[in-house]
Amino acid sequence: MSAVITSRETHLVELVDTEGTAIGELSVADAHQSPGRLHRAFSVLLMDSQGRLLLQQRATAKTRFPGRWANTACGHPAPGEKLVTAAARRLAEEVGLTGVDLTEVGAFTYRADDPASGRVEHEYDHVLLGIIEPTAYRPKIDPAEVAALRWVEPSTLWVGLNEHPEQYAPWLPGVTRLALP
Repeated sequence: MSAVITSRETHLVELVDTEGTAIGELSVADAHQSPGRLHRAFSVLLMDSQGRLLLQQRATAKTRFPGRWANTACGHPAPGEKLVTAAARRLAEEVGLTGVDLTEVGAFTYRADDPASGRVEHEYDHVLLGIIEPTAYRPKIDPAEVAALRWVEPSTLWVGLNEHPEQYAPWLPGVTRLALP
């Protein structure tokens, strides 16, 4: 299956070294071509006061890992853009949520080949955690980005990640390890 280039694929990402230091810029599409170029990304994971996590199922039109369950929102900051600013923008774009306080809880590096598209994720991924209450949240998902949302207990998520890893985005285990106390 060949991936469709969207306008988001023409945006610039910040190439980084293994320590997360910026070393250049490249388009999203080019950074994800095999063998993949290490670049800055972020993953937002929202939790409620009972400890449940809000997951999104990636839209089937996504160029990388379509249809898989992932953290609440994710993306790439523009070169030099503040992580919290970029993460807040993607939360609003993907799931229609604004005004969430986000805290960076760490970063990790991963590399994953997408067998469906032939694209490669090689990211220095900053993980941001936010706490919300589901009763105060009315999702407005962008169907080009998100197919579905669901709240899940961490223990249920870990079982799914271990028993059916092909149903989840390959970065989700690393995101979850950093986000949960």
